[in-house]
Amino acid sequence: MSVQVAAPAVELKELSGPMDKAAAAGPPCAEPGAACPLPAEREAAAAAASCGAERPPLSGGCPGLSAAAAAGAKVPQASAMKRSDPHHPQHRHRDGGDGGSGTAAEALVSPDGTVTEAPRTVKKIQFADQKQEFNKRPTKIGRRSLSRSISQSSTDSYSSAASYTDSSDDETSPRDKQQKNSKGSSDFCVKNIKQAEFGRREIEIAEQEMPALMALRKRAQGEKPLAGAKIVGCTHITAQTAVLMETLGALGAQCRWAACNIYSTLNEVAAALAESGFPVFAWKGESEDDFWWCIDRCVNVEGWQPNMILDDGGDLTHWIYKKYPNMFKKIKGIVEESVTGVHRLYQLSKAGKLCVPAMNVNDSVTKQKFDNLYCCRESILDGLKRTTDMMFGGKQVVVCGYGEVGKGCCAALKAMGSIVYVTEIDPICALQACMDGFRLVKLNEVIRQVDIVITCTGNKNVVTREHLDRMKNSCIVCNMGHSNTEIDVASLRTPELTWERVRSQVDHVIWPDGKRIVLLAEGRLLNLSCSTVPTFVLSITATTQALALIELYNAPEGRYKQDVYLLPKKMDEYVASLHLPTFDAHLTELTDEQAKYLGLNKNGPFKPNYYRY
Repeated sequence: MSVQVAAPAVELKELSGPMDKAAAAGPPCAEPGAACPLPAEREAAAAAASCGAERPPLSGGCPGLSAAAAAGAKVPQASAMKRSDPHHPQHRHRDGGDGGSGTAAEALVSPDGTVTEAPRTVKKIQFADQKQEFNKRPTKIGRRSLSRSISQSSTDSYSSAASYTDSSDDETSPRDKQQKNSKGSSDFCVKNIKQAEFGRREIEIAEQEMPALMALRKRAQGEKPLAGAKIVGCTHITAQTAVLMETLGALGAQCRWAACNIYSTLNEVAAALAESGFPVFAWKGESEDDFWWCIDRCVNVEGWQPNMILDDGGDLTHWIYKKYPNMFKKIKGIVEESVTGVHRLYQLSKAGKLCVPAMNVNDSVTKQKFDNLYCCRESILDGLKRTTDMMFGGKQVVVCGYGEVGKGCCAALKAMGSIVYVTEIDPICALQACMDGFRLVKLNEVIRQVDIVITCTGNKNVVTREHLDRMKNSCIVCNMGHSNTEIDVASLRTPELTWERVRSQVDHVIWPDGKRIVLLAEGRLLNLSCSTVPTFVLSITATTQALALIELYNAPEGRYKQDVYLLPKKMDEYVASLHLPTFDAHLTELTDEQAKYLGLNKNGPFKPNYYRY
């Protein structure tokens, strides 16, 4: 096996309940002829009229006093109206009445102006829209309802990534629904195609923070460098991925897409893509069976065969090798962006089973230094905050792995005042951790005392059942690596342990003695499962992926052999340069004399391939 550096082939409306209102009666007039406006009484009369009561005429002696009141008649106050949302906290009247009881308080006004409260009578007011609202609520638990929070409102409030999904949608699997977009196409499978409008708004917002990808779309769409390309993709389906897919489409490619993670899909974005004509097969909360079914629907379609693969984790590549190996005869290349997926490609290459060229995007400088480091530095805190509401100051945290992801996590937690330990197998990364001020330990040494355990190694069984048994009560366990194999979650699915869903993507796993751990996203990728990631950083990765696809697709036959290649340094620099205008940054240019002295081209590349940034 040889890892080679490629040479570029191209130049570069929610319904709300009625508001409860009540007003205390104003002070009586001192004299019958005195001017005495009573706004409170007018307000009460208006509220009574809105409930079907007939508004009494105003008396001549006092503009605010009705004839009925002057005669000692009963003046009904504003009725309390029952809210359509049974979970909404009931409001109380300003006069102390129970706004949620459904009773209507009435007042008796005596001739001398004294106001007293009459005995309350129960009035049941049924609104047509109330009945519809209750009828829309599910009457039974759906097959995937466990992935939702106990309360729909609490789920949405803790994650901006929560989809605009009505709870009734959980009853039916998307696989069992018959849906069509506005063009009549049904070649997709998403949660709810009606969410497309919300998803389109999110995509438009993401476009503003992805300047390089939009610039690439504008510069290259006239040339159509991907004309004829049939790309099958398996990545996280987010607003940022949607911008990438639409860019690939603008450059001439046909795309079919599935999700690489069962929890990271934004349902409204998937709906927007399906509405735009992209065959998308993904929804948040897929089962394992759903996951592979979606991938198969992308690949196995009559009259369409992919010639390019864009993968994140290697699952799509693995499925094609397993089920449809003959497809590789027409596939021109694979672009892989994750540690796990790249590891699988190297294994195939070493065994002589890699039958097409593959581009290792994960180890490109722009992916390693920006997506892995800066993205995780921000998103680790976001994911933990949304799921646990915890405070980081003083907490003891162990981070397993000090690669770029681990470095980002450690830097963020240290800045928040946490006490951070690091585990590492590589002596170079271990020395970096020590020089950065972190204590290097073995996991067994600190597992009893830490408050949070974070894995980011790309390996398997980093946290075993033995570790989980020894953890302290309420220890938080999560994963920032791509694969869900780092934490041995399968060992926790035994009869003696109780699983308790707390909220979306948060589970308590309870031992017989009452000890519990807090498991996030069932051991899957925390930031994309439980929160969001910075769009600007994903612009860097998405632009790198697009350039890698263009490079492999347009490369002349024989340039790339059946091996794994790194992205050319020139392309890395080009991706970085496209993002600099966002910061109003100005690069210094080499003089001819300086370029000659360094032995460089004035336009780059500026570093050798072996240089470590």
